[in-house]
Amino acid sequence: MSERVAVRKTYKLFIGGKFPRSESGRSYIVQDANVALASRKDARDAVVAARAAVKGWAGATAYNRGQILYRVAEMLEGRRDQFVALGAPADEVDAAIDRWVWYAGWADKLPQVYGGANPVAGPYFNLSAPEPTGVVAVVAPGAPALLGLVSVIAPAIVTGNTVVVAASPDAPLVAVTLAEVLATSDLPGGVVNILTGRISETAPTLAAHMDVNAIDLTGVADAELAADLEVRAAENLKRVLRPAPAGHDWFADPGVARMTVLLETKTVWHPKGV
Repeated sequence: MSERVAVRKTYKLFIGGKFPRSESGRSYIVQDANVALASRKDARDAVVAARAAVKGWAGATAYNRGQILYRVAEMLEGRRDQFVALGAPADEVDAAIDRWVWYAGWADKLPQVYGGANPVAGPYFNLSAPEPTGVVAVVAPGAPALLGLVSVIAPAIVTGNTVVVAASPDAPLVAVTLAEVLATSDLPGGVVNILTGRISETAPTLAAHMDVNAIDLTGVADAELAADLEVRAAENLKRVLRPAPAGHDWFADPGVARMTVLLETKTVWHPKGV
């Protein structure tokens, strides 16, 4: 009898809560596994899915969003050993789980901290409240693969935004395995969409897309590519987060900057009753 040949797992894209293959049919091999090589069409499909999810996700209560993020942390904890087997150090996996919990706790507190009543000269109530920007494109950092990915996704979605993530081409297995966690964590389809493959192919499409409201260039290591993406993003005045500086410590306290930079402030005037 011939020796059995193990089935090689094929890691697909994560778009609209589903796991489609790339429409181009392309893939590449990483850690002895087939990984989908996303095309520009896949990037556009991911934006469509993210836009469709905005209304429901932004319209959910902050408490509900926090519950779902906490559920993600629970599921991530349950698959801790799997991420370690993929090459993520145990301390990084633990930090990623803790960071999900940390952001989950901010879900129903951010509006209280960054919104409120404003004093005005007149018989009016003047109230400001933070609202999500909309669809955010994210270029994820390559290292640390899991903690970096969590650190750019969680702050964007906890406030009601939806995201399209261009995962690091060197560490795609961690990204798609995280997608499997998200798919089983009550997160509505389309809130997080993950593309694997060449950043140079998908990121320009996302930067130029007129239905993307902001782009996070944290994981762009190539200065020339980062400059090109900023130029493309300027076409519809996208909010741009520039690449992380060299030596950025992802284990440090993240603060609230990544959440607040992806918010808009709505101010409402209302006359006081007599």
